[in-house]
Amino acid sequence: MDISVELTFSPLQDDFEELIINFIKKLRASGLMILENPLSTQVYGEYDKVMDVLTNEIKEAFDLMDNGLLYMKIVKSDRSEYEPFF
Repeated sequence: MDISVELTFSPLQDDFEELIINFIKKLRASGLMILENPLSTQVYGEYDKVMDVLTNEIKEAFDLMDNGLLYMKIVKSDRSEYEPFF
């Protein structure tokens, strides 16, 4: 089953940029389809692979920060080709 995941990662500390950059670089290296915009990162792929990657990378990112917040939305389908129709 394919899924689409939207992530908004917010370390709650002053030195946050490097943490976000490292997190996104790790996602890019995973082999999954990754799309980025200024507000979030989208991850697309097969459920087990996506969740395995996210579980490991989120844990590592949280281990490297003092405080943080991660919003995650999961859709049961591959929405990577979505184009607005209006």
